Amino acid sequence: MLPPAARVAPPLTGRRRWLAAAALGAAAVALPGCVRRPDVVRLAYIDPLSGPAADVGRNGLRTWQFLAERLNADENPAGLRFEVAGFDNKGSPQESLHALRAAIDQGFRVVLQGNGSGVAATLASAIERHNERFPRRGVILLNYAAMDPALTRERCSFWHFRIDADTAMKTQALVTYLVQDTPWRRVALLNQNYAHGQQVSTWFRRKAEEMGEGLSVVSDHLHPAFILRDFAPWVRRVRESGAQVLVTGNWGVDLQRLVDSLKDEGIDLPVFGYYTHLPGIPVRLAAAGRPMAVFQVGASHTNQPGRLGELMQAFARRYQEDLVVTSAYDGLVMLARAMAQVGRSSATDIARQMSGMGFEGFDGPVTLRSADHQLQKGLYINRWQRTDAVHPVGAEGTDHTFAPVRHFDGVAVSQPAQCGMVRR
Repeated sequence: MLPPAARVAPPLTGRRRWLAAAALGAAAVALPGCVRRPDVVRLAYIDPLSGPAADVGRNGLRTWQFLAERLNADENPAGLRFEVAGFDNKGSPQESLHALRAAIDQGFRVVLQGNGSGVAATLASAIERHNERFPRRGVILLNYAAMDPALTRERCSFWHFRIDADTAMKTQALVTYLVQDTPWRRVALLNQNYAHGQQVSTWFRRKAEEMGEGLSVVSDHLHPAFILRDFAPWVRRVRESGAQVLVTGNWGVDLQRLVDSLKDEGIDLPVFGYYTHLPGIPVRLAAAGRPMAVFQVGASHTNQPGRLGELMQAFARRYQEDLVVTSAYDGLVMLARAMAQVGRSSATDIARQMSGMGFEGFDGPVTLRSADHQLQKGLYINRWQRTDAVHPVGAEGTDHTFAPVRHFDGVAVSQPAQCGMVRR
């Protein structure tokens, strides 16, 4: 059973429009069958809006709200307007349960979450229990960034949909690029000691062994998450290991402080990361005073073309920061297409419609695999470099950008489905 309802955290400041929308969460009523207005569907965003990961969480909330506001016409065939309200979980699984109960009590039936695989697992389990007890008030979880493969494998759920590539898929792309496109074979791993960081280590070792080609891990360390002030001792271990390249799944302040320590220690190893494009990292890289060889594996890049590229530039003009949660675009398009078919009748009907759905994502056709609810999509390897005529948009307003150097289609990075899902 879920714990007693908790209040939604109050807004942190009154300076930005998104905070006003977030504050409405305490009084909001949402889909399905319990909306404030017939044409409005409200989504509950449960992620950190305070604490060490707040900058990432706030950027994600602004992104979902902005895209919900701007996606229309062919992108929203349901003819509904999505509104997103923020619930602050402070990065804690327990606080996430309180936020979930509050959202459910207020009528929300679609939950958005991405910062923390442990939080995603907690929410998915709680939603599974809730939906068994109260099927007429069922809830759906759209996971836009929590990458632990277990969430769509041994811990998969009919109510959980991951709209970002998981760690196994991203590591497949990263390892393939290292083996096929670089001379580097000795790798150091440095990651946060929680589900995501542990999975980055596990999957890199597994994929390196599968690929062969002499790729070896010469250093593999896990550090406490979000409490270290100085990474100097950790990066010295990397240097002493004889590694030719550093791979890290760190994000938030842990990645910011890691970059600072690499600069302070004068360590010039190429860095491959999953989240080097997130808030605060590009400005640090640009301020390094020397070129840093940094690569990022992800589903998009700074100069994304097409409709999403237009929205990214509009977002930057409005908020003076980058739109980096590009998976939100695919999530909203998928939800809108499902609701165009079944309306807002029930979470079960919407989930059934999304399961196995193929649609046009921001970077081409994608499919939400019915076997495990893992979105099948292509990935980029992006390199940090100066802007140029081909890649004119700088990251975080700098004169540097993450430019694609290789693209892998969805088939190349897809992993076998290993999910014993109980379908509804």
